[in-house]
Amino acid sequence: MAGERGLAGALPWAVAAIALLALVALVAGQRIARTRPPATTAVAGDDAGVQSGALGDASRAPVAAPDISNLTPEQAAERLFNRIMASFEARDTARVQFFAPMAVQAYQRLPRLTLDERYHLGRIGAVTGVAQLTTAQADTMLRIQPTHLLGLVLAAQGARMRGDESAARAFEKRLLAAQAAELKKQLPEYAQHANDIARAIDGAKSRGG
Repeated sequence: MAGERGLAGALPWAVAAIALLALVALVAGQRIARTRPPATTAVAGDDAGVQSGALGDASRAPVAAPDISNLTPEQAAERLFNRIMASFEARDTARVQFFAPMAVQAYQRLPRLTLDERYHLGRIGAVTGVAQLTTAQADTMLRIQPTHLLGLVLAAQGARMRGDESAARAFEKRLLAAQAAELKKQLPEYAQHANDIARAIDGAKSRGG
């Protein structure tokens, strides 16, 4: 933890802040393109994209923001992350877009981030198409711990999002080389994201990494 605090400097946060602005602009642009102006001002927690039938299902209930008022900042950020991932798995694009800016802001408000929390931020970038956010978190994770499996998973994803297949393959080779030793550490984040790691390793092997 001490090493992470010392290395988490201002530059990664500046990059993440820029990525957040890009994400907000992306969401706003998609909503403007896909929705019509509402007749009345939306109440807090409503999602204009869902209300206007952006997903083609007028029967769907408006998006309600989770109640995070009684949670610690760390718990609130994780709750939003879990909501995004559940929505992504359900292919609910409107909810992913609705919660993503809230979640990024929640993580940026934390005084310091664990490697697991940095992975969460990077994954939000991955599912919303913001390569800068994914890459920034991967870079910081790998500066702190060069063989961290989740950092390598993110780094490969970020490279592929940028269209740099050569770099993605290189990160995947590092992932496969580090796999055995890293899994022996039994880090909590490895258990929590075991499926993500397994999918990344299987993909790397299938591509001949």
